[in-house]
Amino acid sequence: MDCQRPSNAWKWQVLYCFCLCSWGWVSGQLHYSILEESETGTLVGNIAHDLGIALTKSNKQRLRLGSGGGSKFFAVDQLSGDLTVNGRIDRESLCGSNLNCLLYLEIATENPLGFYSIEIEIVDINDNAPIFSNPGQIINITELATSPGVRFPLQMAQDPDVGTNSVSQYRLSPNPHFSLSVTNRKDGTLIAVLILEKVLDREEKGQHSLILTAFDDGEPKRSGSIQVTIIVLDINDNPPVFDQQQYKINLLENIPLTSVIIKLNATDLDDGPNAEIIYFFDDHTLDSAKKIFELNSNTGEIYIAGILDFEESHYYELSVRARDRGILTMEGQTLIQIEVEDINDNIPEIFFTSNVNEIPENAAIGTVVGYITVRDKDSGKNGEIIVLDVSPNVPFKCQSFNNRYSLVTSGNLDREKVSQYNIILTASDLGSPPLHNHTTITLIISDVNDNAPMFSQSVYQAFIKENNEAGSLLCTVSASDPDIGDNAKLKYSIAESHIDGSSTSSFIYINGENGNIYAQRSFDYEQVQVLQITTRVEDSGSPALFSNVSVFIFILDTNDNHPTVLYPENAGEFIPQEKIPMSASAGYLVTKVSAVDLDSGHNAWLAYSLLESSSPTLFQISEYTGEIRTIRGLHETDNAEQRLVISVRDHGQPALSTTVTIHVRTVESVQDIPKSSDFLSHSKPSSDLTLYLIISLVAISLVSLVTFIILLVRCLRKDTDSISCGSCPLSKSHSQTYSDQYKPTLYLNSDGTLKYMEVRMVPAETQGQSYPTYFPTATEQNHFIPTKPLLFPNLTDLTQEAGHTSDSSGLNESNELLSLKDIFVLYLSFWKNISKI
Repeated sequence: MDCQRPSNAWKWQVLYCFCLCSWGWVSGQLHYSILEESETGTLVGNIAHDLGIALTKSNKQRLRLGSGGGSKFFAVDQLSGDLTVNGRIDRESLCGSNLNCLLYLEIATENPLGFYSIEIEIVDINDNAPIFSNPGQIINITELATSPGVRFPLQMAQDPDVGTNSVSQYRLSPNPHFSLSVTNRKDGTLIAVLILEKVLDREEKGQHSLILTAFDDGEPKRSGSIQVTIIVLDINDNPPVFDQQQYKINLLENIPLTSVIIKLNATDLDDGPNAEIIYFFDDHTLDSAKKIFELNSNTGEIYIAGILDFEESHYYELSVRARDRGILTMEGQTLIQIEVEDINDNIPEIFFTSNVNEIPENAAIGTVVGYITVRDKDSGKNGEIIVLDVSPNVPFKCQSFNNRYSLVTSGNLDREKVSQYNIILTASDLGSPPLHNHTTITLIISDVNDNAPMFSQSVYQAFIKENNEAGSLLCTVSASDPDIGDNAKLKYSIAESHIDGSSTSSFIYINGENGNIYAQRSFDYEQVQVLQITTRVEDSGSPALFSNVSVFIFILDTNDNHPTVLYPENAGEFIPQEKIPMSASAGYLVTKVSAVDLDSGHNAWLAYSLLESSSPTLFQISEYTGEIRTIRGLHETDNAEQRLVISVRDHGQPALSTTVTIHVRTVESVQDIPKSSDFLSHSKPSSDLTLYLIISLVAISLVSLVTFIILLVRCLRKDTDSISCGSCPLSKSHSQTYSDQYKPTLYLNSDGTLKYMEVRMVPAETQGQSYPTYFPTATEQNHFIPTKPLLFPNLTDLTQEAGHTSDSSGLNESNELLSLKDIFVLYLSFWKNISKI
């Protein structure tokens, strides 16, 4: 490192600085030296170079000063690693008269986390001159009674500097009667004593003036002077004498105030005032000692007046003088040496250093959170740390290495359970009794995206009537995420799929912010009854997490379709005609009106009524079957041709209706009515019709059997997940409902042939919808026109389609069970009725 000198005159101190300013590992620490009063910006050393750390702009590793008393005087450059002076450093104010002045710094490194200690020695410069506390000193010497060789203590000069910069010598102005003696005390203090060389004669000279000068060995040398006045007095020939010339006392620190540590005793062989003694500290007693100890001038008792602290100083010397009250006073001197013993009066100090304010919740076990330093100002066992404990029930622990501690994670963290920890560190020393100290460290757990958003429902259902307006709100899906910030910011979307070859987005739209689902267009129940879509919610974390849920949108039917008459067909100006024989009796079946309604439920439940009739008392129509029968036998007076207007009305609100007109002509005999063979000859051979019927029944049977097997296999698979297909609470109710909905009914002619079959769907809450399949009677075969069967959604297809969505397993399970039972029942019922034909 480089050391800058404060002035050009301090050449030898620059050389001294270069000798001291060497760095190295001392007890695991970097050691530097710096002159006090160095200018701000003075380079102390390059920490990065000394620690072997490469700092660049692209490197994320950084240096930072830790807490401590010396950190305010220094600064570290983040890019170069230079440690420089950052404030005025006055060694005297920091360390007083101590020879060694050390400042300790804690250096922490980031990425990776490291911890180092730096010891900086503050080198003294000669910036203080020796000074005397009093401007002059008067010494009274009795003439003749004082023989040569008598020693008189002189005032001691004070210099806040240390070492060679402190007082190193005294000089006395030349005088034939006095000489100067300088001794070096145990603590390094120079004591100047005036020695009488010749007997004084007051009549010859009553007063002597001397100049005492104190010098230091600094560069440049500094000095201070005082005038010593010698007054020659008349004789008082017996000075006070102490019991001992030197006392040694051992004291425990923190001794109570006003405690008497010693009572001095001095005696004087004179009588009267010359034997009355007063006690006082002379100038050889340091001011710091006078702040701790006080002397009773009359009794000679020395007692405690200030806090006695071993950590401040463990050794004191008190120089006490006894003076009589004679006209020509005489004095005696003694020295009291006091050793201060340490007691365990300082609690351990705990310092925590960390470069992170937050810990991610996915931190691995053993991750270093920060470093802990524990110090105790006591010495010996009193200053040794026996244990450092961490508060219980927290996922952190302390690890020790090289008399240092690190705080590491000892368990898994979960911010959703605990977002902040207040960790209590407790340190104990080896003193007797041991002292304890604790500090609280607050650690915040930061969030990571470890929770996927979850919908509030496993399946959503929405109901909307057909012919709705585009933009209608269908339903709202809602999800929550226990994470915070961007990790909990949700966005909704619809998984891309197709419905009847069209993109799902052409049917519905979802608001990505609030989960509202809207209709993109008007729905038609006759085209689509159920929309199954998959809704996704995704958070904004990295990586993003998501969940899916199935949404079923049920289109509700409205009465928007008029009934359609299938038979008889009334096209243009053609009016259907029916023939009955004159011999027809009451109840004779004239014809049957068949109609369908594309709507469902009540909207497709049809009722037939006779609006107009040429003979109202001759014909009647069945309200629900459409059969037109005679009420009575024909009379000769009845018209040969009757006109019937039939109304087919549904049960919707409001009801819609269709009318058909039929002309009924009376013939003389049955031979005039076409036979069934005529109908078959006009349409298709009977064998062909039977063949088609057989093929249809076989196809239906095969489809039903395959569906039954598939559903059975899927149900058995779900049994492995401890879900009983037969015991599902929803399957029973739904199965019963759908079983009641589909009622197959066969209608036979009097000769046993199949007239027509009805499969009636009767919902639990509304009147069912009937889907008649019409087979004409023999009398109606001439007018039979094959019609295209109506296409309705296949329940099995809907179930299989819904089964692809994992989040709607409950609904799929129910649909599968319902389809299984219903198809099986329909299958048996159908073949049972067919067997009767």
